[in-house]
Amino acid sequence: MKWSPKVLLWGAFHFGDKPHFGNFEAFMQQQAIKKEKSPDPYEIVIGLEIHVQLRTESKLFCSDANLFGSGPNMNVSPITLGHPGTLPMINRKAVEFAVRMGLVCHCDIERHNYFARKNYFYPDLPKGYQVSQHTTPICRNGHVIINVEGEEKKVPLTRIHLEEDAGKSIHDIDPSFTCLDYNRAGVPLIEIVTEPDMRSSEEAFAFLTEVRKLVRWIGICDGNMEEGSLRCDANISVRPHGVTELGTKVEVKNLNSIRNIRKAIDAEATRLMGMMDRSETILQETRSYDADRNTTFSIRTKEDADDYRYFAEPDLNPFHLTEEWIRGVEKALPPLPEQRMAKYRDEHGLTDYDAHALCEERELSDLYERIVGHTDQFKPTANFLMGPVRSWLNERQEGWDAVKIDPVSWKAMIDLVEGGKLNFSVAAQKLLPALLDGISTDPVQLARELNIIQDADSGSVQKWVDEVIARMPDKVMEYQKGKKGLIGLFVGEVKKLSKGKADPKITNELLLEKLNRS
Repeated sequence: MKWSPKVLLWGAFHFGDKPHFGNFEAFMQQQAIKKEKSPDPYEIVIGLEIHVQLRTESKLFCSDANLFGSGPNMNVSPITLGHPGTLPMINRKAVEFAVRMGLVCHCDIERHNYFARKNYFYPDLPKGYQVSQHTTPICRNGHVIINVEGEEKKVPLTRIHLEEDAGKSIHDIDPSFTCLDYNRAGVPLIEIVTEPDMRSSEEAFAFLTEVRKLVRWIGICDGNMEEGSLRCDANISVRPHGVTELGTKVEVKNLNSIRNIRKAIDAEATRLMGMMDRSETILQETRSYDADRNTTFSIRTKEDADDYRYFAEPDLNPFHLTEEWIRGVEKALPPLPEQRMAKYRDEHGLTDYDAHALCEERELSDLYERIVGHTDQFKPTANFLMGPVRSWLNERQEGWDAVKIDPVSWKAMIDLVEGGKLNFSVAAQKLLPALLDGISTDPVQLARELNIIQDADSGSVQKWVDEVIARMPDKVMEYQKGKKGLIGLFVGEVKKLSKGKADPKITNELLLEKLNRS
């Protein structure tokens, strides 16, 4: 007797440890659907440590220049080189910058502060220890708001503390020796430490992006990761869903681009989950990321805080921050992105997208503020800045400070467009570049010289309309048979023929009248 495939697929079978009876094929389809709907078996837990080089003129404890790009060991002195008998002094501006960051991150500011020695072998710190803060970080708690896929989240901070940077070891100059450049040794840093509260590489990506925007916005760091002025370490662990206890963390150090932080976290999380699947022991260690291979590799086993043998720095007096001084720092802060975004939405009527885009960079927001101080054309101003002006700057690889048009000239150009005397695309392609290049400061006079003022005379526009219709009899026939979308083609041809001078409203009216009558 032959059994049909349908009969063979029906009966008793086991799936795992449980017996089942029924249609095997249907059962497996249900299991596949459940698998797709169920979450990953593991949850990723991420905390970040972000090192921000402060944009002071001198180093944290001496007057050596804080400059990037100088020749090796040019910005050094006996204090930087750790000579016996030298005494450090605290850089007041570095303290101010740390407090600035704490205030914008909603932190509690520590009034009574002191520095500690962190004893650890740094080949590129000649003292043999790092001067940092341990028990009294200058800023505690606080949070940074991020937005991932349209949802806001407050990422809580543990601390922000001050410390000095180490020098730089260079391994690829001499085949037999490591070269040391102490220019960076002693440069002031703040370290921003988050709680282990992020659950995906996307959240970490958004957090680092927001921190970089904030440090640039308040003027304490240029945020250039490629130059090392902003560096990030990620503490990563995984645990089964539903488990509240943290897993063994692994630190991935020196992630030097925002794109790499996302890739490195995903790569390391995948490695850790694979180890858990195989019931392997996860060690607390420090690893680095190989971007070419998209993998992490071990550097050393991780030390605990006790291994650093912290003790108060005997050569530096504790310092006290008064309420009056802190309030002065707070008062000097510029309006923050979230404040300006709310203003642009609520007072200027801009969309969330436009408000967010205008606040991506403080220089852009400041430029917008200067222009709308002279005109209430909020949306047209935003359109010019985020469209043709940004394109002009990108082509020249320039920053917003390259835009030298004064607010009065901006108003005159925008009034030409909004008053119907100038087409936006013509203004963007011809008038704006000329103004940006400094050819003239009078947009109205320049528009006349360029012969781009729109012709509102219906007689002139009628000639252009008639010529376009005469050139395209086949398209006229298609339009009259029902392809009404061709009106855009006719408008475009009139615009091209008139070199942008035909008034769009009159053009549309005359075209519709002519086409519907023919």
